[in-house]
Amino acid sequence: MTATHPDTRKYLDPKVLARISSLEIRARMAVEGFFAGMHHSPHRGLSVEFADHRIYTQGDDLRHIDWKVFGKTDKYYIKEYEQETNLEIMLVVDCSESMAFRSSPELMTKYEYATSVAGAIAYLALQQQDSVGLAMFNERLTYFLKPHNNPHHWRTIIHELDGKTGPAKTSTGRVLAEITERLRHRVMLILISDLFDDSEVILKSLKLLRFHHHEIIVWNLWDPAELQFPYHGPTLFEGLEDSGRLLAEPGALRQRYLEEVARFQDRLRLGCGHMHVEFTLFNTSMALDAALSGYLATRGARLRSRSSRSAGGR
Repeated sequence: MTATHPDTRKYLDPKVLARISSLEIRARMAVEGFFAGMHHSPHRGLSVEFADHRIYTQGDDLRHIDWKVFGKTDKYYIKEYEQETNLEIMLVVDCSESMAFRSSPELMTKYEYATSVAGAIAYLALQQQDSVGLAMFNERLTYFLKPHNNPHHWRTIIHELDGKTGPAKTSTGRVLAEITERLRHRVMLILISDLFDDSEVILKSLKLLRFHHHEIIVWNLWDPAELQFPYHGPTLFEGLEDSGRLLAEPGALRQRYLEEVARFQDRLRLGCGHMHVEFTLFNTSMALDAALSGYLATRGARLRSRSSRSAGGR
């Protein structure tokens, strides 16, 4: 249950466009590093970045023999490299009714926050000739656009993001299962949602995506009031997505509410961690550029650490 506030603003008003522009400028360098870490194919060939050695076989190009290794072992080894490929990104944005919530007129709704981030990521990816697709969902998949790297593709994505949330509920698990069936190639899937759904069903659908070798990033959006429950005095809570109304004393509910929120987040965080799915919580009171840049810096450090460990163990 949550307190609701009417929202009549459209997504693509000049102020929101200005936020996107600012986000593009300030996050550009960090985003490029973020994408670069995902550009490597699992297939090995003879180009781009060194990966490993294999024993020379007749017919191999002699130019790729590692003569330093030969000098130490008196055996011929071929250098293998990871092949760089264009990245395919599928942005999956929740447009269910709960995403319309904001606790203060100064804040963006969760949907505005999600679509601003999605729009900036799409723009920056296309600038790098990466492919971007978009899926919108509530209790069903309302829109699906396959990844493409045409620069004009961004206008199509922005046009679809320039929408509103409706009265529909969320059915994240069912929608992700449908998206899995539609994807024909390995993608980086970025799920942007408040995830107000059954956590076990969500994790089951993410497991299916991982089974098909997709890289998954989950950005879990929360309004600060949903995290802090700052209400005082008798309050009428109006539930989104047909969950009814409740007149209550917030002080009597606060501790139990905060514990339930913490358990919900822990279930998702731990479940994602076991599947090597990135899970990050976003608070909509944080400036877009600061939130995304901070996330990208953390991810970049994690990728560099992982590369260093791999190189050390080679």
